Amino acid sequence: MKRLLKFTFWFFSFVVFAGACTGAYFWYLWSSNMPLIGSVKEYRPPIITEIYSDDGEVIGRLWEEKRIVIPLEQVPQHLIHAFVAAEDARFFEHEGVDVISIFRAFLKNLRAGKIEQGGSTITQQVTKSLLLKNTKRTYRRKVREAILSVQLEKNFSKKEILFLYLNQIYLGQGAYGVEAASRTYFGKSAKDLALAQSALLAGLPQAPARYSPVSHFDRAKARQKYVLERMSQEGYITNEQLSRALEIPLDIQGETENTFAKAPYFTEHVRRYVLAKYGEDVLLRGGLRVYTTLNLKMQQTAQEAIRIRGKGTGGL
Repeated sequence: MKRLLKFTFWFFSFVVFAGACTGAYFWYLWSSNMPLIGSVKEYRPPIITEIYSDDGEVIGRLWEEKRIVIPLEQVPQHLIHAFVAAEDARFFEHEGVDVISIFRAFLKNLRAGKIEQGGSTITQQVTKSLLLKNTKRTYRRKVREAILSVQLEKNFSKKEILFLYLNQIYLGQGAYGVEAASRTYFGKSAKDLALAQSALLAGLPQAPARYSPVSHFDRAKARQKYVLERMSQEGYITNEQLSRALEIPLDIQGETENTFAKAPYFTEHVRRYVLAKYGEDVLLRGGLRVYTTLNLKMQQTAQEAIRIRGKGTGGL
């Protein structure tokens, strides 16, 4: 009997030791050569370059990623609440990885027989976008993502993480961040969004193309309803506010304004000049503000005169 107990003790000790060594090996292997968290502090994403006329009107926009970075103070509280309720309800409680949400999503997906809900936090989405972009979805990446997310929470406040998230997230139609998306879909700044509009934007991160209000308005409305219901469940809005927001009509812009059409030849000349002087990277990613001498009213008058003259001479 003693020999059996001794054998059992040593056997389980060996299993535990072997398991610990294996875990430590994979932990070392998967966590080595991690991206530096400090690089996030130098957050300089690609942003829109704008060309202005002499009276401050935009006559051209150029970009690699259509993004306008705005401080968190310019984001309405209900817009923040909409994204938190839809994407990460326990954002202000967890420390980067939300085990409860992961388990809840696992059970829901198991019951549905398909993936209906993810367990990634807002912090994890920031990590993927800024530190692990262009990497394949593997278990190794998920482990690295979790480690980096915890580190991110230790080095940045919740407000700083929200600032990164709301300016970095892709929201469809080529728009990155809530400011560019607000201007793209509603023709206004994010600070002027109503609750109904904020809820619609917050429904886009999961699948921007599938829930696009331009291409699939009914799906976008259904997703908006989900976001508003989540906001109500989390106590951010009342049932009355929910019902009222659902009744408000949404005027979605189908096409982005073509600012180049205001003075196409002049603006193209400016584009070529800036490209030659500063290079493509600065032109498309640097967020330049290019102020010109163009008087837009005089330009439009000249263009109209040429158009009329062309008609009068049969286009010659």
